[in-house]
Amino acid sequence: MAPRFAMVAGEASGDLLASLLLGGLKARWPGLTAAGIGGPKMARQGFQAWWPHEKLAVRGYVEVLRHYREIVGIRDQLAERLLRDRPDAFIGVDAPDFNLDLEARLKAAGIKAIHFVSPSIWAWRGKRVEKMHRAVDHVLCLFPFEPEIYERHGIAASYVGHPLADAIPLEVPRDASRQVLGLTPQDTVVALLPGSRRSEIQYIGASLVAAAVEMNRRRPGLRFILPVAPGLRPMIEPLLAPHAGRVRVELLDGRSHEALAACDVTLVASGTATLEAALFKRPMVIAYNMHWLSWQLMKRMKYQPWVGLPNILLRDFAVPELLQAEATPAKLAEAALAWLDDPARCEAVQRRFQALHLELRRNTAQAATDAIQKILQA
Repeated sequence: MAPRFAMVAGEASGDLLASLLLGGLKARWPGLTAAGIGGPKMARQGFQAWWPHEKLAVRGYVEVLRHYREIVGIRDQLAERLLRDRPDAFIGVDAPDFNLDLEARLKAAGIKAIHFVSPSIWAWRGKRVEKMHRAVDHVLCLFPFEPEIYERHGIAASYVGHPLADAIPLEVPRDASRQVLGLTPQDTVVALLPGSRRSEIQYIGASLVAAAVEMNRRRPGLRFILPVAPGLRPMIEPLLAPHAGRVRVELLDGRSHEALAACDVTLVASGTATLEAALFKRPMVIAYNMHWLSWQLMKRMKYQPWVGLPNILLRDFAVPELLQAEATPAKLAEAALAWLDDPARCEAVQRRFQALHLELRRNTAQAATDAIQKILQA
């Protein structure tokens, strides 16, 4: 019989990863059902969202506290429903602050708990591995060095590669993407990716737009494109209005992959989008800003000098990171223009990204589905 899965994915990146996983699961079990918390990409795979994924799209301690009661209320309601209806397995996709407590309750009740996307215990909050030991039956890891960490703590884990490495072509469809977006081969294109969370737009959006103004002042004729996550256009448009006479930024409804394929350089908020930019072999400048108190708390628990995923995976500052007070429009513009002025540097980082892409490409949907089938049969 086709299994019944419950799933929780928070924010746009989790929705994307979960939809790719669902594609593999449906190829194995065409009649499966899946429900819980998710987004539009999951819905296109037949997922039934009892709550939208935007409810969990909050980052930073201060921001989480503002929404704490609502988020905990959703988790309690979901747990009660799943304990009553008992799916064959629960798959938590990222969102560890929400999912691990939920998974612990389900595992204690005998429901198999699978976590897809390891929390960054190797980067910060390493003690979280103790909670994972209590909460999960199996971890599906995106990066090759992660299973060994879990095995040392007695947690079953499998390296399944990164689904984005399968979804994004090894050869970047640059010309086709430019044609679809109305860009010419001669255009020098800058993609602005301020994030998919409201808090990210609040803290980062204005700086990226102001950086575009500065870049345009120093190099007139640049083309700027900004993919907008669903529901965030009302937050983005007011950021552009004060600069209407000084820079033209074309807003795209979604289409972040086409924007990354088409651009020459991207200014991008730290997160999954930085890995997407690396898989599209794009030179980038990573930016991030958050509430000052959240930053102070996170900074004290950080184990590595890097924040952006490409730099973490390459264990090097392969691309610039401008964080908090350093993420000024002037510095962002200068770092982006430096890429445009140095083709040899661009080619060197693109070669490193190509090697990373090959390492992460493992047919994740099938590998994860194989692992999940073994878990269901255990």
